[in-house]
Amino acid sequence: MPELDKVRGIANRTGAGRRCGIALKSAAVLAMLSIATPATAQVGDEAQFIFNTFSFLLWGGLVMWMAAGFTMLETGSVRTKNASVICLKNIGLYSVAGIAFFVIGYNLMYVDVGRWIGSFALFYGPSPEEVALMAGEADAGAQAAVVANGYAVMSDWFFQMVFVATAASIVSGALAERVKMWSFFAFTLVLTALVYPVVGAWTWGGGWLAQLGFQDFAGSTIVHGTGGWAALAGALLVGPRLGKYRPDGAVKPTPPSNVPVVTLGVFILWFGWFGFNGGSQLALGSAADVVAMSQVLVNTNLAGAAGVIAAIAVSRPLMGRVDLLVGLNGAIAGLVSITAGPALVGHHWAILIGAVGGVVCTAAMKLLEVVHVDDVVGAVPAHLFAGVWGTLAVGIFGGGSVWVQLAGIAAIGAFVFVISGLVWKILDMTIGIRVEAQVEQLGQDVAELGIEAYPEFVLMPEDYEES
Repeated sequence: MPELDKVRGIANRTGAGRRCGIALKSAAVLAMLSIATPATAQVGDEAQFIFNTFSFLLWGGLVMWMAAGFTMLETGSVRTKNASVICLKNIGLYSVAGIAFFVIGYNLMYVDVGRWIGSFALFYGPSPEEVALMAGEADAGAQAAVVANGYAVMSDWFFQMVFVATAASIVSGALAERVKMWSFFAFTLVLTALVYPVVGAWTWGGGWLAQLGFQDFAGSTIVHGTGGWAALAGALLVGPRLGKYRPDGAVKPTPPSNVPVVTLGVFILWFGWFGFNGGSQLALGSAADVVAMSQVLVNTNLAGAAGVIAAIAVSRPLMGRVDLLVGLNGAIAGLVSITAGPALVGHHWAILIGAVGGVVCTAAMKLLEVVHVDDVVGAVPAHLFAGVWGTLAVGIFGGGSVWVQLAGIAAIGAFVFVISGLVWKILDMTIGIRVEAQVEQLGQDVAELGIEAYPEFVLMPEDYEES
């Protein structure tokens, strides 16, 4: 099919095997739906260039909006005395991620990738032909070269960059209320400049895991698992919040300060997920692309909905109550679960995958309570545990190899967890990673920023027991 050859060309031009397997995914969707689309059902080369570029920019902007969702989710989940720091951390991590990925991250992930890693060249920019075109100096050959690339070079960079910011946001929520702001920014720099790009080079960049046949359409493991493993390493080293776990082993309830804001954050994330998964089709120039993208968006929505219902259904037996926050995390877990294979399964399987993801997330939230790992927003259960399940589901329901999927999960998990643990440890030994006890009791807003998110509120001192 010529349109699939075109998609394959687009997927490989900026790095060996860029998001490898996209063409096969489109073919699988068409076969599954038994759609008889003529092989010529595609637009011309220049129109494909425009549609593909527009797709990257539009979907990328939608994924960027997920930063607002994470900010609302985290701000509403923490106590009011830490809300301002959460806002600063989220806009800061997005900025750090963008610059780090521009300076070196994208090159490591996609440019001249061998089996393990890409280029250590600094900075990334438009092609010489695009520079000439913008300057009005391009001849017919240069213009043809621009169009032949399939999309504007920096549109792809933009779409990839917002993904790395998502991975960093996962870490922010898990470690809220007790990690030092500058230590967190330093870790974010390493995560976005090195750790995430190496994982991406192994997979979407065409490295050794891609060569084994590992499949992760939009990043259940590559994005969400990476963020989840980094958050888990940090949570273990930073430790729980003061008084969270009492001497007798009981868990001190820490309800969110603003439930409507948390709910708004989840809805924003859900909305942004359509760009996250839909844009990962990486092309919008043929009937096959549009059909596949439609399949992806519907499966994404179904999985998120199923995650909500399943999490609410099991919240009473697992958590002892019908829990709103469990239901909200169930939505995120369902969305994370389907992210690995939204173009590879039918709608009924998407519902099942999302529902299992909601149950897995709820059980993992209970498990973290039992083992006294403090995760303020449930990021590790929703992103790591559900991400593992979603990646395995590709092998079970999506035609992939379960063993290859397991190998990818294990390799990425070991790499990210070990490197993240080392980075957190080095930061702890140098500048420290946890705020002083007095700062934690008073709140980071006043102690670190000198500004309160809700200045009209009267903060009452909390009773901290030995823990």
